[in-house]
Amino acid sequence: MALILTSLRNTVLAGFVLAIIMVIIYTAQGGGFDHAWSAFLMRYLHVLAGIMWIGILWYFNFVQIPNMPNIPDEQKPAISKVIAPAALWWFRWGAMITILSGLLLAWMNGYLVPALSLGISEGFAVPKHIVIGIGMWLGLIMWFNVWFIIWPNQKRALGIVEAEADAKAASARRAMLFSRTNTMLSIPMLFAMVGAQNLY
Repeated sequence: MALILTSLRNTVLAGFVLAIIMVIIYTAQGGGFDHAWSAFLMRYLHVLAGIMWIGILWYFNFVQIPNMPNIPDEQKPAISKVIAPAALWWFRWGAMITILSGLLLAWMNGYLVPALSLGISEGFAVPKHIVIGIGMWLGLIMWFNVWFIIWPNQKRALGIVEAEADAKAASARRAMLFSRTNTMLSIPMLFAMVGAQNLY
């Protein structure tokens, strides 16, 4: 067991092996690989990526940012040079995969246009599409913030790209404010996503 759990790669591989065993059980009980299976698989990828994205977002906002003032100055480079860049890589790509898999899932299930139009394309006849559309738009805004506001500003703040000290400080503040914006938006976004699946 130690061989599995002392290596992140082995731990993740073991997790996927266990998931494959569950697929084998599913097929042994008569389950097939039809449209429902494909939609499930896309939703599974969407949720996995979403956990990565929102989990790291919440780590930044609930753990890292509030505790940075408590870290001695000589230890801060460990965060800014090692931990934050690695977390931001997973954060960005978690956001990208979440958005792409969510859009593909909506397309596969035939509600992409009704949801993105917030029900206008159907004359507001399907409340589920309005609610999931709100969640999708909040997710798209959050994705845009990650890739086009937070990440460019973090690159300057962390010294990944050259910037003057004043620009670094301004970039750090802008990145923090948009990260907080995403934290705020994640709450109604998740409500809309879960609500659309369970309330309608």
